[in-house]
Amino acid sequence: MDVQGSVASGFEPVEAAFVRNFAEQGERGAAVAVYLHGRKVVDLWGGVRDVDGDEPWQQGTAQIVRSATKGVAAAVPLLLHQRGLLDLDAPVGTYWPEFKAQGKERTLVRHLLSHRAGVPVLDEPITTADLARGPEAIAAQAPAWEPGTDHGYHAQTYSWLIGELVRRVTGRSLGRWLAEEVAGPLGLDLWLGLPAAEADRVGRVGPVEPPEGRPGSALRLRSKRDVAEAYADPSSLTRRAFAALRSPDENSAEYRAAELPASNGIATARALARFYAGLIGEVDGHARLFAPATVALARTEESAGPDRVLVVNTRFGPGYMLHGPASPLLAPGSFGHPGRGGPLAFADPESGVGFGYVTNGLRTGVTADPRAQSLVRAVREALASTT
Repeated sequence: MDVQGSVASGFEPVEAAFVRNFAEQGERGAAVAVYLHGRKVVDLWGGVRDVDGDEPWQQGTAQIVRSATKGVAAAVPLLLHQRGLLDLDAPVGTYWPEFKAQGKERTLVRHLLSHRAGVPVLDEPITTADLARGPEAIAAQAPAWEPGTDHGYHAQTYSWLIGELVRRVTGRSLGRWLAEEVAGPLGLDLWLGLPAAEADRVGRVGPVEPPEGRPGSALRLRSKRDVAEAYADPSSLTRRAFAALRSPDENSAEYRAAELPASNGIATARALARFYAGLIGEVDGHARLFAPATVALARTEESAGPDRVLVVNTRFGPGYMLHGPASPLLAPGSFGHPGRGGPLAFADPESGVGFGYVTNGLRTGVTADPRAQSLVRAVREALASTT
């Protein structure tokens, strides 16, 4: 496999792991990047741009990152909170009065961010052609549990919960705010709502299976029977949560141009790593985005234990997945988000690491993809050898 890019001295284990993913894990096309204390130390790419094609992956190739989008989107409400424009302990109805319907009047902003709002499903799922109906549908939806009393992954509805909240507070869409306040200033190839001018840079994604004899994700292996039953049952919260957006075509121009803060961010690995590096420290003269108090907030546990949707134990801060068995990151203090089937991005404040991995071959697991985890282990090894 012809892998291109560069690694700083001491980070050769990451390159070796990346090459092994192609040789042993059935990787089709991917990229990985790592920033350390604001300096890029890993920038690698290889394979093909399209999961079903043969055109080489280029330095600027971007891919849809599915739920890794959530971690990028979560920065917006946290930055609004940091600027004094959004109170996490205020009822959502303070900013979005229509949301108070159906017994949701005591739902707090922090409940939206930590998957405690109780609305992971929609009685009438949304189609790609009808995305504008999302906020109205969410506001009218009765909660599946009393908001704030339990947690369950809001796989798709997170898009409208967070997106509409930001629009009510700022008058701008979340994608526009992100572009103007974060991606533009930091020079990130990262979009929530892909501009037509960038369409040719984005590869096609699709499902892939692990090579025979290779394991799936840790999430699939834990409580395997319960998880399989939940995904197979059309009436389960699990199945309904992922089906709240009905059968999107992730490779269509219509879907990519939409703004879905839960699922359709498009980025390079380099942009994701730089984004997370920029949250926790200075990057190329740009001041850090998160104040120390906001970093502490981002990784403060808000939800933990059995997840009503994912059917395993999960841990969430406000907007971010936290390190744990279901979603291993670099270290206990790391915060970030995986994307279903492979992508992963996070920050680790203690080591100063910003990490990003994107792929066009999406597996069926939700978290702890073995390709991403092999790279995380390699980063950990590199840090140990260079300290």
